[in-house]
Amino acid sequence: MNGVTGRMGKNQHLLRSIVAIAKQGGVRCRDTVVVPVPVLVGRDVDKVREVAEAAVREGLRELPQITTDFAAAVADPACDLVFDASATQLRHQAVELAARHGKPIYCEKPTATSVTEALRLAALCEARGLENGVVQDKLFLPGIRKLKTVLDQGLLGRVLAVRGEFGYWVFTGHDADQPAQRPSWNYRAQDGGGIAVDMFCHWRYVIDHLFGDVGAVFAMTRTDLPERVDERGQRYACTADDAAYAIFTTRSGLVLQFNSSWTTRVRRDDLLTIQVDGTHGSAVAGLRECWLQPLAATPKPVWNPDLPQPIDFFASWQRMPDATAYENAFKVQWEMFLRHVVDGTPWPYTLRAGARGVQLAELGLRSAQERRMLEVEPLA
Repeated sequence: MNGVTGRMGKNQHLLRSIVAIAKQGGVRCRDTVVVPVPVLVGRDVDKVREVAEAAVREGLRELPQITTDFAAAVADPACDLVFDASATQLRHQAVELAARHGKPIYCEKPTATSVTEALRLAALCEARGLENGVVQDKLFLPGIRKLKTVLDQGLLGRVLAVRGEFGYWVFTGHDADQPAQRPSWNYRAQDGGGIAVDMFCHWRYVIDHLFGDVGAVFAMTRTDLPERVDERGQRYACTADDAAYAIFTTRSGLVLQFNSSWTTRVRRDDLLTIQVDGTHGSAVAGLRECWLQPLAATPKPVWNPDLPQPIDFFASWQRMPDATAYENAFKVQWEMFLRHVVDGTPWPYTLRAGARGVQLAELGLRSAQERRMLEVEPLA
């Protein structure tokens, strides 16, 4: 597991996925039970050791092996699978190492900084017949799963439009009492940062999964805050976008608007909400919940700004019940990938699928630069 000292690598992948899987006794496969034994890799041995100790506190029975030598860890015959959550610009090193040693590879998104590179890495693993995967965690969130059920059952009728709102205020770090809650590299283009690169990869697989293949994109990006303070307390110039506004269309013609911002304050149900309006009703999905408003329960507002609004617009929405016990989205996908490696079960979330997200991010940035809508061509 490379890159475990980062927020996502430590919290979501190690502690809430691998440690949680080990604590439950492993993953039941067709003919065996697989219990993952992590080897933790990072550049700073002290930070890696701290993460290893955190894993034990979370319930791992033995202190994980740690190392700063990623190449040696991958080459070790005891290594059965490689995971990478390092910076995007370094992703190729992990994939190439795994391919060289014939190891399955699972990694965070984006899988590369360009679609050409993303496709090259996918082809590299495919040519060697290696299992490969990219994290697409939003698909396994309870709210998205509930929305998928609503759409599959046709409860909204013909879908008319989709609107996604994502983001929150990320503190700049100038106030010592309010340190930034995201890493500084997110705001430096030279380090692979930017909200469009980060979030358009998500929007690609979410839209493809729920509504159909993305066919075109028009985007605008902004760097609203020109300066932030890094982890060492040093001021730095922000060179990457911290807000991105996009209109997507599917190949069938559906229009979707997605706003992504690290410079907005939340007054909605969750950090991410996706509203789908249809002829028979509407739905709003958050990270965990999904609300419905059927046509029969839709209020009839009348425009009159001279009087206080008499309608409570939240009151007529129905919360969908939990159909099952929902586990951590990252853990769910980890278990699927482990079964794919051991049993060969179907697995659509490959590096080639990840390349589609990189493609949309690349086209989104180009659209913002050229100020025009761009077609999204199918990838081979």
